[in-house]
Amino acid sequence: MTSVFDWLDTHADERRRAGLARQLRPRLVDADHLDLAGNDYLGLSRDKRVTGASAAATLRWGAGANASRLVTGTIELHTELEHELAAFCGAQAALVFSSGFMANLGAVTALSGKGSAIVTDAYLHASLIDGCRLSRADVAVMPHGDVAAIANALKTRRTERALVVTDSVFSVDGDLVALRELHRACREHGAALVVDDAHGLGIRGEGGRGAVAEAGLIGEPDVVTTVTLSKSLGAQGGAVLGPRRVIRHLVDSARSFIFDTGLAPSSTAAALTALHILKDEPDLPERVRTNAQTLAIRLREAGLTVTDPDAAVVSVLAPGPEQAFAWAEDCRASGVWVGCFRPPSVPDGVSRLRLTARADLTEAELNRAVEVITRHAPVRAGGPGGAS
Repeated sequence: MTSVFDWLDTHADERRRAGLARQLRPRLVDADHLDLAGNDYLGLSRDKRVTGASAAATLRWGAGANASRLVTGTIELHTELEHELAAFCGAQAALVFSSGFMANLGAVTALSGKGSAIVTDAYLHASLIDGCRLSRADVAVMPHGDVAAIANALKTRRTERALVVTDSVFSVDGDLVALRELHRACREHGAALVVDDAHGLGIRGEGGRGAVAEAGLIGEPDVVTTVTLSKSLGAQGGAVLGPRRVIRHLVDSARSFIFDTGLAPSSTAAALTALHILKDEPDLPERVRTNAQTLAIRLREAGLTVTDPDAAVVSVLAPGPEQAFAWAEDCRASGVWVGCFRPPSVPDGVSRLRLTARADLTEAELNRAVEVITRHAPVRAGGPGGAS
């Protein structure tokens, strides 16, 4: 009997042959491994202050928020986190979502819509791409990092309202966008700027206030910032920061906020406590950046093609998807977990290992990472794609 889902098997076979099949593997709690694949940039996800606050919030408020924020799902912790995030980064107001993905969906869809235009960088995170697709706006995708192309698209648009959407630090190669230049183009052509600062918060800017704050744009009336609470703050959730009227509009209009259960009390308390730690230990961001630069320099000296990290992410190029997967598997077997990014996750079609530095990496761990990654590398001098 023919099944309506037989086509799924064909697609699965094609992905396996192309080396693009994915699988879920539980992360072990006490395994003797070095994790360079996760996004716990400040090393706070298992900090006892953070986990203690998370546990205490669960005992007080319950395991979940139990409802949408607009029904009974908002708790005092949500409001406190919103106020402190906005004050720390320098924004007028903030709104907490259940994830960074939902924050991006909410910001992009609620601030655009049919009859408006969106201009984006080609290397957007998937959550921003999905927000653009759902927006019903006219979407134009420009080459990566090409501010002039974005400006020209804004100049020649046929709609009154326009939105430019970009990451601050791009998640694959860890490169930083030219935010000041991009904002000048937006202001010249009457467009708003939405920046996903997921990989900038806690890493860039004074005391980790983020790349948007570092560029001097966080308080501008035409700039909106989204962040995740699951990277530098070691918890879960997301937030949108910006002018008060933007936040009020999101409460009324962002479907990913209105119809989603609120962020769990445990995650809210964890993020709030991590934010307090970041305030009290402002050297953490510099430690992350230093460790990322150290990884990049040492791997490059070993003959690999490595990106120059602007934050915590370090990419090491591979010859192809199969080699990248085998490389990552060999590293994992040797106790070093690294990310493996292959098409279609990478818009440039270039497979690579994605390494994430942390503030708490020791010299011994850095040495171990470099030794394992270079020992299992599929190529040596010059690297795949030439010198970096």
